[in-house]
Amino acid sequence: MSFIRTLTKDIDPKDLGFTYSHEHIVCRPQHWVDRGADDLLLDDPAKSQKDVQIFKDLGGNSIVDATAVDYGRDVAAVNQIAQATGVQIVGTAGFNKGLLWDAKRPDADETYEEWISRSTVDQLTDYVVNEVEHGMNGTTLRGGQVKFGTGYNSISPLEEKTIRAVAQAHLQTHAPIHSHTESGTMALEQIEILKQEGVDLHNVSFGHMDRNPDTWMHLKVAETGAYLSFDGIDKIKYYPECVRIHCILELVRHGYQKQILIGGDTARKSYYASYKNGPGLGFIIGKWVPRFREEANEAGFDGQQLIEDFFINNPRECFSFKL
Repeated sequence: MSFIRTLTKDIDPKDLGFTYSHEHIVCRPQHWVDRGADDLLLDDPAKSQKDVQIFKDLGGNSIVDATAVDYGRDVAAVNQIAQATGVQIVGTAGFNKGLLWDAKRPDADETYEEWISRSTVDQLTDYVVNEVEHGMNGTTLRGGQVKFGTGYNSISPLEEKTIRAVAQAHLQTHAPIHSHTESGTMALEQIEILKQEGVDLHNVSFGHMDRNPDTWMHLKVAETGAYLSFDGIDKIKYYPECVRIHCILELVRHGYQKQILIGGDTARKSYYASYKNGPGLGFIIGKWVPRFREEANEAGFDGQQLIEDFFINNPRECFSFKL
């Protein structure tokens, strides 16, 4: 038996449809609020909804919102967008990364760092389990995946604590795991910790793999059975699109097309069409998909089948609770 947990309800995996595997829809990270970093605040739900509607109108069905509690998650606002547009949205329990933990928690007179420092792994596990089984941010809206993250080329002791807590929450709830890797680093080191906790890596997706376009590393991750999320589509400031597509096709060439996920990680106003005339949530389905299909066909692959795997078949498997 398996199901996918959206904010609205649990659904049969076959009903997930065309899916972006890593986005942000409404978020107000206190770390960035404190620094006046307005571009990193998706703080107008009406504008966010316009982009979600564009995605829907172009044929999109579901979005995985990877916003954890320390990234200013607002599940009530996101759920209203899901209800208004009909887009199925998967919410995220757990944590992001240590960089954000100097900020005050909205529900307590302490920082995230202070909270994680004083808590045991078991206590943090219970927190994440509660988000999956009962609700997030004081609501009854439950998380459909559990998340942890680490910094650039490093894993701090507190980040390791959250990895172990999220791993144990996964083992208790069967919720799929998502990993934030800063600039695509430390995935292999995270894997070693997850193995210690007894996690089947086929239940894990590793984010930001295209921020580190190292095919050797990608293949090592893929060999474990894990999913690789290429979620920086159209962020040319990092790499041109040809680099991402090359990395993806190399994985396909080695037989890993069933472990690839695609998203845009739209965590800035400047990425949204409705906030600042950016590419928006319509870009991948409207422009990137046709380009990728064309390049894959030219390289001798079945481009349409790859698109169906990346956006329909692979998310359906990756984001399932497998009981």
